[in-house]
Amino acid sequence: MSFKEIKNLLRMVNVDMNDMYAYRLFKECDRSNNEWLEGPEIEEFLRRLLKRPELEEIFHRYSGEDRVLSTSELLEFLEDQAKQHELMTLDGFMMYLLSPEGAALNLAHTCVFQDMNQPLAHYFISCSHNTYLTDSQIGGPSSTEAYVRAFAQGCRCVELDCWEGPGGEPVIYHGHTLTSKILFRDVIQAVRDHAFTLSPYPVILSLENHCGLQQQAAMARHLHTILGDMLVTQLLDSQNPEELPSPEQLKGRVLVKGKKLPAARNEDGRVLSDREEDNEDEDEEEEAGAAEQRRRAKQISPELSALAVYCCATRLRTLRSALPQPCQVSSLSERKAKKLIREAGNSFIRHNACQLTRVYPLGLRMNSANYNPQEMWNSGCQLVALNFQTPGYEMDLNAGRFLINGQCGYVLKPACLRQPDTTFDPECPGTPRTTFTIQVLTAQQLPKLNAEKPNSIVDPLVRIEIHGVPADCACKETNYVLNNGGGPAGASWGQTAGSGAGAGRALDGQACALGFNPRWGQTLQFQLRAPELVLVRFVVEDYDATSPNDFVGQFTLPLSSLKQGYRHIHLLSKDGASLSPATLFVHICIQRS
Repeated sequence: MSFKEIKNLLRMVNVDMNDMYAYRLFKECDRSNNEWLEGPEIEEFLRRLLKRPELEEIFHRYSGEDRVLSTSELLEFLEDQAKQHELMTLDGFMMYLLSPEGAALNLAHTCVFQDMNQPLAHYFISCSHNTYLTDSQIGGPSSTEAYVRAFAQGCRCVELDCWEGPGGEPVIYHGHTLTSKILFRDVIQAVRDHAFTLSPYPVILSLENHCGLQQQAAMARHLHTILGDMLVTQLLDSQNPEELPSPEQLKGRVLVKGKKLPAARNEDGRVLSDREEDNEDEDEEEEAGAAEQRRRAKQISPELSALAVYCCATRLRTLRSALPQPCQVSSLSERKAKKLIREAGNSFIRHNACQLTRVYPLGLRMNSANYNPQEMWNSGCQLVALNFQTPGYEMDLNAGRFLINGQCGYVLKPACLRQPDTTFDPECPGTPRTTFTIQVLTAQQLPKLNAEKPNSIVDPLVRIEIHGVPADCACKETNYVLNNGGGPAGASWGQTAGSGAGAGRALDGQACALGFNPRWGQTLQFQLRAPELVLVRFVVEDYDATSPNDFVGQFTLPLSSLKQGYRHIHLLSKDGASLSPATLFVHICIQRS
């Protein structure tokens, strides 16, 4: 490869290196002195390109003069990091820090590690809204594949909007819109085939029922014949009827969430029931101009009613009920849930300690946008339903919440949200504080945002977002690094953070010369009151002075699953796919007072 070809290669992989520096590196590797790099010379050039001075400095600090880590020297480094190894070279040291053991996510939390024997109401449960849609809720296609994708993301509660179909077969689609229709029975077959591929824990089918008695009976028949023994049709033999069963007791089982008889009867004796308002509340329906049609009473078939065993859909009328009804589930729009949080905070939390609550997006979100789920989790709501087909920070938070516990779709709520007599007030004077300090050191191999423009190089900055109770919510960011750190204008290693950030300590005082590894060396610090609810979102953006920054990558996880010390953050794309080998290298410290 000639020097020109080397330069073109570097631009393709998002490295805009200073020409003088690049040529000097090229000549140092050109052992034959013929202006071409061959085999081993190209290998040496790439090895120098991938140099990590910040890791070398740490390695040399512990390894001493012989430049290899003995077991005792590695143990010294790993005292609060991981575990001991045999002798390790610099390459091995780098590989270790880039391995799952060197990642920010606690490796022990990647499998099921929580108590799975508590009642269902004690867990956050991954929940999807309008699961059948692959795009907008106005005219997008419906597909059984959308259910398969949701299950592959750990979802444990899926929604089925059921309507009258031709030939006596109920269909699923977003009613009164141009979305396409799929057969109810095909969805149930997808549930049977894919619901337990990733997680063995129970799946909840949230039925929004718009069918008449005959097609409701057909729905019940399909549920029985297709799901067989998977379907829960009666209380478990060993189950206390006053308490919900646990995820462990319901392994491999499917629960139906729907209306339950007996109910009021009209003058001619027909069974009637208020329709569960599972898609829009009354105010929204009036705004949409369909109040009369959507408010009419619906008949409920005995066959379908019998399948609502532990998830009996009930409108939430009051939080002051003398006795909890653990088998009742209320569905609330995000607007109603926020009103309850605002006006009856601790009463709502106590309610959610015993009963399931499902929250869903406003019907007016025509483009299937999502709301911030954190506010609902703060109040103990278990089934916080989001449009899985719509990427954004809301789905990043959902993925981060359920990243742990083996991605099984169930995460045990903090103890303060599981007590029926709780009084949860993280802003109370005297509440212990947790100090979360993160030093943003470097990034590695950030992706090129615009492949169409060969000279387009990112100017990366890092933002740390804290999502938790209102008093904890905050975000701070580093300075941006010009041209990904590739030119003489790149930020120096010892820069300090901007507004709200602490001072960063330089490891080696060098200016960054390589675009593969932009450097910040900036320290950001947060004071937290309710760390058990905190999600930390690491975001990398491409700075733009004249327009909104472009998204580069992110990674979100619970603070309680974040390991301390030197860690790599393995970045994800906007839709949650891996951006490997793109990483952030950080140092993390969590101190509890």
